Amino acid sequence: MSRTAPLSPTIERAGGDELDEVMEIMAAAFDPRFGEAWTRAQCAGILPMMGVSLLLARIGGEAVGFSLMRRAADEAELLLIAVRPEASGRGVGGMLVDRFIADQQAAGAHHLHLEVRDGNPAVGLYSSHGFAIAGRRHKYYRGTDGELFDALTMVHKV
Repeated sequence: MSRTAPLSPTIERAGGDELDEVMEIMAAAFDPRFGEAWTRAQCAGILPMMGVSLLLARIGGEAVGFSLMRRAADEAELLLIAVRPEASGRGVGGMLVDRFIADQQAAGAHHLHLEVRDGNPAVGLYSSHGFAIAGRRHKYYRGTDGELFDALTMVHKV
């Protein structure tokens, strides 16, 4: 039995036509207990706005991750990022973060930021890609059971 090398993730620009795939990834990746996932209407509503872009990561043609961002003037924000649990550990999240940084800096953004729930494992991913905690929003996220969670604001150190 011969072993084949695992397929490498690829990243492509996406839009409203890929919204079904985005919503499937988000449903698989976000624990509903924390109230972090966006609705389809929220995603569809922001996509046509100026400065908003969506990237889709694929492995072997299958959508396994995405990132949603927006840029205004010299600022850019990573709004959402998600990777299917079964694709975790394949470098998909890191590739999406790197692409966010590279694309936004190439477009003239000098201030990159994001927000993440305190305790989310993604904090480590962001830190390893040059983001640092800049602030805290107390009791920002409301979980499905009413529990409140702090949000961390993170900025990219250039």
